[in-house]
Amino acid sequence: MAEPGNWLPEQFPNGERKRDDRNATLTLLSSEKERWSQAIVQYLKQQKTLCGDILITSAFVSYMGYFTRQYRAELLNNAWIPFLKSQTVSVPLTDGLDPILMLTDDATVAAWHNQGLPNDRMSTENAAILTTSERWPLIIDPQQQGIKWIRNKLGPELRVVQLGQRGYLDVIEQALACGETVLIENLPEKVDPVLEHLLGRNTIRKGRYIQIGGKECEYNSNFQLILHTKLANPHFPPELQAQTTLINFTVTPVGLEEQLLGQVVSRERPDLETLKMELTTQQNHFKIELKRLEDHLLNRLSAAHGNFLGDISLVEQLENTKNTAAHIQCKVVEARENETKINEARELYRPAAERASVLFFIISDLSKINLMYQFSLKTFNSVFNKAMECAEWDEDVKTRVLTLTEAITYSVFLYTSQGLFERDKLTFLSHTAFQILLKQGMIDDQEFDFLLRFPVEASRVSPVSFLSPHAWGAIKTISTMEDFSGLDRDVESSPKRWRKIIESRCPEKERLPQDWKNKSSLQKLIILRALRPDRLTYTLRNFVEESMGSKYVEPARLEFDKLYEDSGSSTHVFFILSPGVDPLKDVEKLGLKLGFSIEHGTLHNVSLGQGQEKVAERVLNNASKLGHWVILQNVHLVARWLPSLDAVLETAAVDSHPDYRVFITGEPAPTPEQHVIPRGILENAIKITNEPPTGMSASLHAALNNFSQDTLDMCSREQEFNSMFFSLCFFHACVTERRKFGPQGWNHKYPFSTGDLTISANVLYNYLEANTKSMQVPWEDLCYLFGEIMYGGHITDDWDRRLCKTYLEEFMHPKMFEGELFLCPGFLAPPFMDYGGYHSYIDEHLPSENPTLYGLHPNAELECLAVTSDNLLRTLMELQPQDSSRGEGAAQSSEEKVKSIIEDILEKLPEEYNMAEIISKTTKRSPYILVCFQECERMNLLLTEIRRSLNELDLGLKGELTMSYNMENLQSALFTDSVPDSWARLAYPSTKSLAQWFSDLMSSCRELDSWTQDLVLPAVVWLSGLFNPQSFLTAVLQSIARKNQWPLDKMTLTVDVTKKTKDDFGHPPREGAYIHGLFMEGARWDTQSGLITEAVLRDLTPAMPVLYVRAVPAEEQELKSTYECPVYRTKQRGPTYVWTLHLRTKQPPAKWIVAGVVLLLSV
Repeated sequence: MAEPGNWLPEQFPNGERKRDDRNATLTLLSSEKERWSQAIVQYLKQQKTLCGDILITSAFVSYMGYFTRQYRAELLNNAWIPFLKSQTVSVPLTDGLDPILMLTDDATVAAWHNQGLPNDRMSTENAAILTTSERWPLIIDPQQQGIKWIRNKLGPELRVVQLGQRGYLDVIEQALACGETVLIENLPEKVDPVLEHLLGRNTIRKGRYIQIGGKECEYNSNFQLILHTKLANPHFPPELQAQTTLINFTVTPVGLEEQLLGQVVSRERPDLETLKMELTTQQNHFKIELKRLEDHLLNRLSAAHGNFLGDISLVEQLENTKNTAAHIQCKVVEARENETKINEARELYRPAAERASVLFFIISDLSKINLMYQFSLKTFNSVFNKAMECAEWDEDVKTRVLTLTEAITYSVFLYTSQGLFERDKLTFLSHTAFQILLKQGMIDDQEFDFLLRFPVEASRVSPVSFLSPHAWGAIKTISTMEDFSGLDRDVESSPKRWRKIIESRCPEKERLPQDWKNKSSLQKLIILRALRPDRLTYTLRNFVEESMGSKYVEPARLEFDKLYEDSGSSTHVFFILSPGVDPLKDVEKLGLKLGFSIEHGTLHNVSLGQGQEKVAERVLNNASKLGHWVILQNVHLVARWLPSLDAVLETAAVDSHPDYRVFITGEPAPTPEQHVIPRGILENAIKITNEPPTGMSASLHAALNNFSQDTLDMCSREQEFNSMFFSLCFFHACVTERRKFGPQGWNHKYPFSTGDLTISANVLYNYLEANTKSMQVPWEDLCYLFGEIMYGGHITDDWDRRLCKTYLEEFMHPKMFEGELFLCPGFLAPPFMDYGGYHSYIDEHLPSENPTLYGLHPNAELECLAVTSDNLLRTLMELQPQDSSRGEGAAQSSEEKVKSIIEDILEKLPEEYNMAEIISKTTKRSPYILVCFQECERMNLLLTEIRRSLNELDLGLKGELTMSYNMENLQSALFTDSVPDSWARLAYPSTKSLAQWFSDLMSSCRELDSWTQDLVLPAVVWLSGLFNPQSFLTAVLQSIARKNQWPLDKMTLTVDVTKKTKDDFGHPPREGAYIHGLFMEGARWDTQSGLITEAVLRDLTPAMPVLYVRAVPAEEQELKSTYECPVYRTKQRGPTYVWTLHLRTKQPPAKWIVAGVVLLLSV
C-alpha cells in the first residue's frame, strides 16, 4: 500500500485531466447551444402549428398523388390553406409550409436523387408520398422513370411480377410470409379479383392471415406492395382508387427539360456537369453525415447516466460534430458560389434541352393518330445523344447551341418519320413547326386556334360568283377578327384580283392583293383555308419549309443498313406492313452481306399463326444465346400471345449475344379498338413503314409486274388474250387506285389484291382456251366471273357492285380488237405487243395522274384534298396540349372554354315537346301526322340526353361529381368542336362540326315547331332536318296508295325537279310533297334543260332546286333516259343510304355511275 504522502500527487494529473475534459465538454456543448437554441425556438413554434401542418400533410399524401404539378400547387395554396385560415377559429399553420419537409428530410431526398430519382420537384413529392403512404402505392409511370428509381432503391430485395405471369401468386404468397416488398408491373385497368383481399388488406385470424384465391396465406406486417402501370391515362375502378394511393410519375416538360439539360451539359461541358454532380453529391453526403452525427450525439446524451462530462469519447464526438458543422458551413458558402457560376454556364445550353423536351412530347402525342406510333423516353434519349455526337463542332457557344438544337430536331424528325405512313408525315411536321413557333412566341395563340377550329357558318348566298356560300361565310367570319377587318369589303370591291387566286392552279404561290400580301404566314394560311381549302396541304408544306428549312419537306429515307446500326439486342426492328410490299427483302439482303441466312442456320424466319407461339419462344431464346437473327412475321395474328412475346423479348435481351437481332412485321389495326400490339413491343422498336408508290401509272406497272412474257405466250389465242389481259390489268389498277378518293371512289374500303388479278388472268386464259374451236369470246361469262366473284367477292354494297360491273362492261368490249376502245380519256387500249412493249406504252401514252383516268370529275380530287386538309387540321387540334403539365394555364383555358360552351348550348337548347298536348290536337292518324309524332319523340330523346349530359359534366367540372370516362369524352368533344358520341347515337349521321351540327338541330326544332302548330304538312319539307327521312318518303307512298286504293308493294316514288326555290311555294301539293335541302356530288343539275350535266370546277356540291316527290304504280314509272341516283345522308355514303331517285339524263348512265354521282342531304 502506498504511503499517504505519496498518494495525492499521483491523483492530481488524473483530476486535472477530468477537469479539462469537463471544460472541453462544456465548451463544445456551449458551441452547440446556439444551434440547439434556435432549434428549440423552432420546435416551440411548431408545437402551435403542428396539428394544422399534419392535417395538410396527411391530405397531401392521401389526395395529391394523382394530380399534376400545377393542380397540386393550386389546391394547396389557393384552396386548402385559405380554407383552414378562413375558419371561425383559424387553424395555425407554418408560413410557407412545404409538405416534403414534413414527410422527409434533405438527407433522404439527397439519397433518392443519388439512386436515380429525377431531380425535379414533382418527382421528389411523388417519392415522399410513396414512402409514407399507408395504402399501397399505385404509380402511373408511362416513361418508366419511377420504376427505375424503385428498382435502384430497393435493389435485390424487390420481388417483381406481372399479373398473369406463370407462378406470380406463389411469389406474392412467399413475400407475404417473409415480409418482403413486391412490385406488380404493367397493371391493366382491370385487376385480377383474386387480389381483392390483398389490395384491401382484409386480414383474418387477428391480422395474421390474408386470403388469396381461396387460400389462407400467412401475413407478415413488414410486407409492402407497390403497383405500377405504363398506361398514360388509366381509368381504374373507384374501389381500386380507394384501396391504393395513386401517384402520377408521368414526366413533365419542365422535369424532362432539366434532365436533358444535364445530358447536354455533361456532353458539352463535362467539367461543369461533373463539378455540379460532385457538389450535389458532396452536399448530399454532408447533410447525411451531419444528420448521422447529430442523431448519434443526441442518442449518446439521452442514454448517458450520472456525470457524463468526463466522457472522453463524447468529447471527441462533440469535437467531430462541431468541426464537421463548421466545415459544412464553409463548403455550403463555397458551393453556392460555384453553383451560381455553373448555373449561369449551364443556362447557355438550355435552348437545346428545351427543344428536345418539346420534341419528345410531340412524338409521344403521335399515338393519338395511330396506336402503332409509340415512342419511349429510353429510345428518344438514344436518338438525342446520337444527334449531339454527330452535330458539327463550333468554339462559339451560341453557334454550337444553335447547331445542337438543329441537329436534335432533324434527327428526331428522321427517326420518327421513317415509322409514319405518308398520310401522317405532314401532320407530324406541321405539329412540330407550330409547337416550336408557339414555344418561341413567334405566332399568335388566338390566330392559331382560329385556324384549327375555323368556326364558320355557311352563308345563304355569295355576293361574288367565284365564291361558294360556304367560302363567303368563312370570309365574313374571318373579317370579324381585328387583323382581318375589311377583308369581306376588299373581296367584294376587287373581285378580279381575288378571282385570280381562286382560279389559280397553285394559289399558295400567288401574292395576295393590296395590303393583304404583307400578312404573316399564319394569317395567309387562315385566308387560304377560306378561299381554297383543297390547297391547304401544299400551303402547310410551304409554311413548314419557311419556318424550319427545305430539308424537312424533301423526301428523306434512311437506308436499311443505317437503320440496322441503331438496332441492338434490346432494340428490335418493327416493320409496319402495307399491302403489296415485302419489307423483308432488305433484311435478307443485309443478312447475306453480314453472314446471316436461313441456309447457314443463323437466320430464323417464323410466320406466326396457330401453334407457332412455342416455336417462336424457343427460337428467340436460342438465338439470343447464339447471336442469330430472328424474323417474326404477322404478329398481329396472335393477339393473345403478344403480352407473352413482350416479356420474352425483354428477358431474351438480358445478357444476350451482341449479334442477336429481332425483326418483326405486323399490320396496323383498322380502328383503335381493334389494336392488339402491346405498347412495350412498339415503343422499344425502330419502326419502319414501307408503302407502295401510288397513282395509275405505278399501279398499272405493278399489276403487269406480277406476270412476264411467258404469261403472254401461253395462250393459243394471243391477240385476244393480250388485249383482254391488258384491259384486266387496267381494271385492277383502276379499282385499287380509286380507293384514294374515299367514299366518292367506293362506298366501303375493299381489300382488292394481286391475288384477284392473277386468278382472273388464269380464268381468262382457261375460258379463251375452252372456246378455241368456236373462236368466240364469252364476254358476259368473263364479266360475271370478274365482277361478281373474283373482285365482286369482296364487295358488300350494291352500288359498288354496280360500279364494278360498269367498269368491266366499259373495259371488256369487242372494240378493243379494232383499236377503238378508250380505257380512259386520251388513252387507247394498246395494240398487240410484247410484255416490254406494254410497259413502254404506259410510259409514253398514259396521261398524267388526274381523276378523269377513273371516270371521275376533277372536283373529286379537290374534294379529296379538302377532306385531307380538314382531317389534318382536326388532328392538329386534337394533338394540342390540354393538360396543365404541358403549358401554363392550358388546362384552365380548356376547362373555361368547355364551361362557356356548356352555358351557351344550355341557354339556346329548346324545351322538350309536350307529346300529350301535340297528340290531343287531332284525332287523325295520317302517315304524315305519325311521322311528325315520331320526329318529336326522337327530338325529345336527343334534347333530354344533351341537357342531362351537359348538366352532369358541369357538376363534374365544379367538383361536385366524380369525372367518369363518358364525361371525359364529352369534355374532349366539346373542346375539339366535334359531336359527342352519346348525342350522335340519338341523332342522325353527320360529318359537321359541333357548332354547325347544333345550328342544324335548332333549324330542325324550328321546322317541328311550325309543323306541330296545326299538324298540317309544311309547304316544303326540309328532308335533311328529319331523323328518319325514309319514314317520310314511305309516308308519301302510303298516303297516295290509301287515297287511290293502290297496293303499296306495287308503288314506287317518282321525282320531278322543279325550277323553283323553297320560298316560291306557299302550300303543299294536293298529293305527294315538295322537299328541299338536297345537294348533288359528282355532277350538277342544269335547271334550264332539266338534266344532269357536268359539274362546274370547284363547285363541289351544288344545291338542288325543290323536288316534287309523289308515288305512282311501278309499271307507269318512266325509266328511259334516266340515271338511278342513290340518296345518302352525308358524304360518307355507305351506311347513310336513304333512297333511290331516277333523274333525267341525255348522257349514258354509265358516265354518272363511274363519276360517282349521288344526292346528299348534308354537306
